[in-house]
Amino acid sequence: MPIPEHSTTQWQWSRFDQLGLHDLYALLALRQAVFVVEQACLFQDIDGADQASWHLLGWQVRDGQRTLAAYLRCLPPGTKYPEASIGRVVSAVSARGTGLGRALFSEGLKHLLQVCPGQAIRLAAQQRLEGFYASFGFVTCSAAYLEDDIWHVDMRRPADA
Repeated sequence: MPIPEHSTTQWQWSRFDQLGLHDLYALLALRQAVFVVEQACLFQDIDGADQASWHLLGWQVRDGQRTLAAYLRCLPPGTKYPEASIGRVVSAVSARGTGLGRALFSEGLKHLLQVCPGQAIRLAAQQRLEGFYASFGFVTCSAAYLEDDIWHVDMRRPADA
């Protein structure tokens, strides 16, 4: 069921050690539901980078109930790439087509620009989302490659973008 117009999004930024057990469970469940089950992709989601990351959780609140509808993580420079990076960008099926994914990514990008001013940002994008990330100033910087049976490209947002 799509998220109704009258629901609100509550953004929550947390470092790994600040995540409550229920929040951690919700974000891992959402990542597994989309990346492993929906995309039929067997891969090691828990990769050791969560502990160094900032986590953005987008909670949808309706009738007093809170549901995790969107999530991403921001990695500091030197964690995955020399640059800061954004990864594990995911929206629940119910949130797609509502603009929540764009709002999520905008929040993540804004955060990295604040904590890593004047630095480039890199990400590994599913190739089908190349245009989405390009709309935020990211430029493709690799040939397409197959990762976990999904075509990806590396994209980089220059420091001066």
